[in-house]
Amino acid sequence: MAVEQGVTVLVVEDSPEMATLVKELLESEHFAVTAVGTGEEALETAASLDPDVVILDISLPGIDGNEVCRRMREGGSDAYVIMLTARQDEADRLVGLAVGADDYVVKPFSPRELVARVRAMLRRPRSGTVGGGQGPRRFGDLEIDVPAREVRVGGTAIELSKIEFDLLDALSEQPKVSLSRDQLLERVWGPNWFGDDHVIDVHISNLRQKLGDDPRSPRYLRTVRGHGYRMGEG
Repeated sequence: MAVEQGVTVLVVEDSPEMATLVKELLESEHFAVTAVGTGEEALETAASLDPDVVILDISLPGIDGNEVCRRMREGGSDAYVIMLTARQDEADRLVGLAVGADDYVVKPFSPRELVARVRAMLRRPRSGTVGGGQGPRRFGDLEIDVPAREVRVGGTAIELSKIEFDLLDALSEQPKVSLSRDQLLERVWGPNWFGDDHVIDVHISNLRQKLGDDPRSPRYLRTVRGHGYRMGEG
C-alpha cells in the first residue's frame, strides 16, 4: 500500500501562490490536503481535522508558525510538523524545533525535496520490538511501555511527541549502548532523511525537560561526548 493513502496534510501558508503550489504538489502525490492562510485558521483546522502532517510557514500574520506549533503540541497534537522558513539563520530554525517541529525546509525549496521530507516522516521505522508478553522498560522511576507508546515518571504520564518517543525507544532498547547522532537519525528519521544533526540535540533537550532529567546530573539520558547519547547508569 502506498504511504500516501489515507494521509491528511494541513498546509499553513499566507502566500496564496505558495499555498496553491504546495497543495497541488502534494495532491499530485495522492495526499489529502487542506490549505489555510493564518495561524488562527491553522489551530482551528488542526483541532477538527487531526492531520497526519502539518506543513507550517513560520512567518504568518498574527499568530506565527512557532506559536502555532507550540499550541498544537500543548493541545496534544502528535502530527509530524515540517516548518517552511525563508530564514537562513540556524538559531531561528532551531527555535521551531524547540517548540515541537520535527523538521524544517528552507525557502526556496525543491518540490521533490518537500515530498521526500513528508515521505521520510511517514516511513520512519518504529524501533519498538517488544512483544505483548514483555513488561515495560524501567530506568529508576522512568517507565517506557513501547507497545502502548506510553511513558511515566514516578507513575505520572508524560506526553511526548512521536519523534521524542521514538528517540527514547531507540535509546532504551539497548541500555548502556551509545548511539551516534547518525545512528539515531537513521533509526528515527529513516535512512533517506537529509539535513543536519542538530535536530537530535534539540529533541533530546526537549525530552530531558519533559522527563525532568538534568543534563548536568542525568538519571536517564546521557551524553557521550564526541559521539551521541545512551541510556543507563553512569
